[in-house]
Amino acid sequence: MKVYLGIDVGSVSTKIAALSEDKELVCHTYLPTQGNPVAAIQQALADIERLLPADSSIEGVAATGSARHLAGAVAGADLVKNEITSQAVATLHYYPDVQTIFEIGGQDSKIIIIRDGVVTDFGMNTVCAAGTGSFLDHQAQRLNMSIERFSRLAMDSSTPSNIIGRCTVFAESDMIHKQQSGCRIEDIVYGLCRTLVRNYLSNVGLGKEVKPPIVFQGGVAFNRGIVRAFKEELGAEIIVPAHHQIMGAIGAALLVQEEARDKKSGFRGFAICRQDFSVTSLECDICPCLCQVSRLWLDDEAIADWGGRCQQWREAVKSEVCR
Repeated sequence: MKVYLGIDVGSVSTKIAALSEDKELVCHTYLPTQGNPVAAIQQALADIERLLPADSSIEGVAATGSARHLAGAVAGADLVKNEITSQAVATLHYYPDVQTIFEIGGQDSKIIIIRDGVVTDFGMNTVCAAGTGSFLDHQAQRLNMSIERFSRLAMDSSTPSNIIGRCTVFAESDMIHKQQSGCRIEDIVYGLCRTLVRNYLSNVGLGKEVKPPIVFQGGVAFNRGIVRAFKEELGAEIIVPAHHQIMGAIGAALLVQEEARDKKSGFRGFAICRQDFSVTSLECDICPCLCQVSRLWLDDEAIADWGGRCQQWREAVKSEVCR
């Protein structure tokens, strides 16, 4: 079986999707990054090796996500693509008529505008976490409940509390006030969901024309309270794909399948799951930009460098002992 791998490494989670030559999902894995993307990539690849049929042949590998350059270097990826492209390609594969994509993860969120099958605009959160999954996780911890219970309670609310605040800190302050005022916990929880949706639309979606069909993906799409809040806020149906949490990885696999026709893959093989990688960095001082350049080591061999804004940093890397 010919198989194509898409690796999506984010700050919170690491995902791999394996697609067949017929673009069917063969297997996938989803696990926390836990601040160690190299170890997460190795564990995810070990999971995929175990799940794949014995006669599988890896014909192409692509990396995406915030740590895509690192993931590409570790795996020997044939293609490295940004998250916007990967998410859009996966969504269009399953929903060709989509016009708006909401993607909300643990630390970042995106909106992608599609018209006639082409990405025409997009937006991403900047420094604020109030429109991301970490906002909900933090409030769930504050309420001493799991995010799963948080999601269930949100569906029981009939009179949601109006939690005011475009900032996580202010929203938490108002949440505490509502608790002290005797508001029901399910109304507070759903009020927080509505706050996240409003923050997302007014920040990430600012100036964007949201038109149906609307597809909602990313880890936060597990939360039924957020799906409900989007429906009520927009007065439109919200489509949640079956594999919404790995759409970026699926998109990367689809892209490399198109790219890798009749080419030998640079995939390092599943043996990398058991090899020793490390990452070091240095500051390029050739110009005032002072770029932070990262270097990936496999045992004692430097196998990849990235992070500079121009080509001058390569000279700085060559002149430094980066260990």
